[in-house]
Amino acid sequence: MSQEDMSEDEKMVAQEAENLEEKANDKNFDEENFGEDAPESDDAKLAEEWAMALANDEQEEVKEKRKSFASEINEPIYKNLTDVAKISPQDNQKRELDFILDIPLDVSAELGRTRLLIKDLLQLGQGSVVELNKLAGEPLEIFVNGKLVARGEAVVVNEKFGVRLTDIISPIERITQLS
Repeated sequence: MSQEDMSEDEKMVAQEAENLEEKANDKNFDEENFGEDAPESDDAKLAEEWAMALANDEQEEVKEKRKSFASEINEPIYKNLTDVAKISPQDNQKRELDFILDIPLDVSAELGRTRLLIKDLLQLGQGSVVELNKLAGEPLEIFVNGKLVARGEAVVVNEKFGVRLTDIISPIERITQLS
């Protein structure tokens, strides 16, 4: 386990074990603490063995803590929604798809199209007429997010333009438009 995955307590224990190990291997440590009366090699070896044993014990404790933490972690439980998807909606069963109802869509009605050269575009002024590719009386096309979904006729509702839908595009027609 890397140091990033350790808790603060585990990091402290590991750091203390490293410090003890460094002190046990550091000959200057004995001279600093005991001066010229530093213990002889047998005492130094004994102290080193004790330091190593303590470091090993602390490392074992850390390993045990890791094992106990790992055993507490449960595998995620996933709900099987296959059967729910197969159920047809009935009066008493409402599908939980309400979140889809809040997704915004761009709806546009197209009266017609044309192509202009830049010089013709620059010559347009107030009162100019731009000829479109549709004939008068032909249905408008209704696009949702850029995809043709219906056709209809222009109407005026409360002094605003609207479209009365006369034809909904079938899924087969939508597929043929893609190719």
